[in-house]
Amino acid sequence: MENTWRDCLSPVNEDRCRQILEPNLKLYQMEKGSKEVNLGQGKNRARWASVLASLCSVEGEPAFLFTLRSSTLKGRHKGDVSFAGGKSDPSDRDVVTTALREAKEELGVTVAAEQVWGVLKPLRDVTGMMVAPVLANLGPLEELTFKPNPGEVEEIFTISLSHLCNPKNRGYTHFRVGSKYAYTLPVFPNGKHRVWGLTAVALEQTLKVIVPR
Repeated sequence: MENTWRDCLSPVNEDRCRQILEPNLKLYQMEKGSKEVNLGQGKNRARWASVLASLCSVEGEPAFLFTLRSSTLKGRHKGDVSFAGGKSDPSDRDVVTTALREAKEELGVTVAAEQVWGVLKPLRDVTGMMVAPVLANLGPLEELTFKPNPGEVEEIFTISLSHLCNPKNRGYTHFRVGSKYAYTLPVFPNGKHRVWGLTAVALEQTLKVIVPR
């Protein structure tokens, strides 16, 4: 089974994932019900954000890299587990550029464009903002030097792919509005580092892509 997890980072699996994700690019160039428009430019830009779903390896074992957002941040997401990411900037060329820029600003690491495997389908957060999960392989963790922004990041940590894919380490939370069922979201318990909310949704969708069925 250990080799199976490691195979997820193989060139063969990377090529497979790139082929699966390639069609999603058109989702970021056309808005449903309107004329074709680049959603990463112009007046629509402020409604978009990107996160970098960061694959890596720790002593050869595949893992995902997460951040614990600073507890001093303003807003509802302070202290949450997340992928590096944030809102698009007027200078960003597209959603991939946004994700790579945010990774540089938050983690202090430069992720090359060729390390990006592709973009998953967009997600909508509770405020209505559309979020683009960008999948990239950062490579061996031992070869990376992080300089986290203390104003945004409290901690950087990894969770192994084998842990995340163990059914015992994932569950679902059911939400209600008033007396009625509203929606269900995945959750990945991991000690103090519980992955939930939009990050858990992005993670679940990413796992469906990178782990061969």
